[in-house]
Amino acid sequence: MTSNAITLEPLAQVIGGRTQPTDDYWGGTQAILRIDGKRFDEQALIGLDAFSHLEVVFFFHLTDRTDLPLAARSARDNPDWPKVGPFGHRNMRRLNWLGVSRCRLIGIEGLDLHVEDLDAVDGTPVLDIKPWFHEFGPRSETHQPAWTTEMLADYYAPDKPEDPR
Repeated sequence: MTSNAITLEPLAQVIGGRTQPTDDYWGGTQAILRIDGKRFDEQALIGLDAFSHLEVVFFFHLTDRTDLPLAARSARDNPDWPKVGPFGHRNMRRLNWLGVSRCRLIGIEGLDLHVEDLDAVDGTPVLDIKPWFHEFGPRSETHQPAWTTEMLADYYAPDKPEDPR
């Protein structure tokens, strides 16, 4: 195992959309991925408009870096769900603070990629953007534990329901 550090430079930034990370209700959230115009020009985006979805790799810049549980724990600290190790979670508590999101590409204006359903907040540094290829999806049947389906039931719901009180 190498212990050499890896240096990454953001190539874009999330503009707009949500301002605070939350567990649910990301559906319909629209934002812009603003490409770094000092390093890239519009040539970098040629052909991207032919794709419906993007994969975005980003840095969880708002996460408390002292909050890094490496032991098994229940997702969202819900005791009804089993404890799983850190690689059984997809949240922002990651050793390298990297997030991966698949979002819909709505349109392109200059160096701005307009996207929907990106679960990264305003100001998030973007480390990579890739078009989604159907062929890179799972090549066999998928499965997951039931607790993940329960936990994510409202993840892409459009809005948090009003409190009936």
